Amino acid sequence: MATDAISGPGPGDERDGRDGRDGRDGRDLREQGQGRRETPEERADRRWQELIQEIRVAQTGVQILLGFLLTVVFTPTFRELGQTDKTIYIVTVVLGSLATGALIGPVAFHRIVSGRRIKPQAVAWAARLTFVGLVLLLATLTSALLLILRVATHDGYVPYLVSGVLAWYLLCWFALPVWARVRHTNGDARGDGD
Repeated sequence: MATDAISGPGPGDERDGRDGRDGRDGRDLREQGQGRRETPEERADRRWQELIQEIRVAQTGVQILLGFLLTVVFTPTFRELGQTDKTIYIVTVVLGSLATGALIGPVAFHRIVSGRRIKPQAVAWAARLTFVGLVLLLATLTSALLLILRVATHDGYVPYLVSGVLAWYLLCWFALPVWARVRHTNGDARGDGD
């Protein structure tokens, strides 16, 4: 019947697994340890799209931060900084540059290997570059915060404040995701980014 094709399968019909449900008993396929039903190429395409969305968020932040940092050296206040603050500034700019390279790297990687039929491998390498970029972004933000608070306050509590913010970043970016991964995945989980 034509209306059945439009409205989808009925309550007793088996489904093809694209919506993540088995259809026979309504249990989620992930609960059964079967995961999504997709080809390696479909999986690589989906993971690439997800990764690109994640990179867009991080790239924007690191590029704005780096752009701001690059202008600081041309301000009159920079000349008045002590050697320690200038060293922190240089380290911050280098970290920001490294983070930018790592977060833009997946785009260049994809462009260079595009059409070579190695998308699953390209996605794996792009994911590694993105993780390295996030670690470098964490270091850049921490270093920039240290520099700004040292210049703005000259107070002894700055290292403690920066340590608290660093702890917050570590909690949000790494500890919570690792906790969720351990808590909500079973031993059969492939750990491939899903």
